[in-house]
Amino acid sequence: MVYKTIVAVFDTPEHARAAVGALKAGGFQENDISLFDGPRLSGGAGGIGKGLKEVGLWHRLFGDDISKQEATIYGQTVEKGGVVISMRVLDSEVARATGILDLHRPVDVHDRAVTSGAAAPAYAEAAAKTMAAAPLTVSPTAAQTVSATPKTAAAHADFLRLAEEQLQVGKEMIETGRTRVRRFTVEREVAQDVTLHEEHAEVLRRTISEPVALTSIDWADSEIEVIETAEHALVSKTVRVVEEIGLNKVGTDHIETVHEKLRRQQAEVIQLDTTGRPVASPRA
Repeated sequence: MVYKTIVAVFDTPEHARAAVGALKAGGFQENDISLFDGPRLSGGAGGIGKGLKEVGLWHRLFGDDISKQEATIYGQTVEKGGVVISMRVLDSEVARATGILDLHRPVDVHDRAVTSGAAAPAYAEAAAKTMAAAPLTVSPTAAQTVSATPKTAAAHADFLRLAEEQLQVGKEMIETGRTRVRRFTVEREVAQDVTLHEEHAEVLRRTISEPVALTSIDWADSEIEVIETAEHALVSKTVRVVEEIGLNKVGTDHIETVHEKLRRQQAEVIQLDTTGRPVASPRA
């Protein structure tokens, strides 16, 4: 596996932190991303160091490919409160990582070197000639790139900027509804037969056919009694758990196709004659 180092410069810490957050959201590892600001490069105390614009400092950080103009812009940006981000990525992920960083408006180092005067005049003229010699692609199937940054276009009025939109699809978790289980109490009529026992007094009378002569008779009042009883139904209720109900979430995935229209600027080269009329291009 081949790794490469990507360096991006941002004028404000807010833009740098937003770019780092987007890189993490895109699946890049945090330990592959490094941020360099004034306090870190100056040792944390005593203000910004004096060697921020020295090429040797940035060579030690990012390698010997850093030019003097790039080192100057890195130092100027950090002195003004900016942040330099370096990122170690696979060669196959360079384009995707660069695209994410470009969305957060990093500093165009070469453009800043030309417009700020950090680059020598010969360097600026060479950059302008290189941009002027780049052909415009009008084929609908060919890839187009932005020909110049806003500051370069302002410095060279004879350039047109071509831009295109890129589709980025993210995901957001939203609430689609709720499922609620509520417990409440209801009553129902029930009936059950039960056998009840009763005891009642019964008066028994019998005639004595052969009277017995009593020598002595108790003429005092007297009585006998029997206690009558009857069973009544007694109702009691017991409680037992007959069922348990719970809630669980089950996740499913589905594929949804997102349709969107992207805009892209193209350039058309029209040749005019001395009267201002278009000149027809000769057909092959």
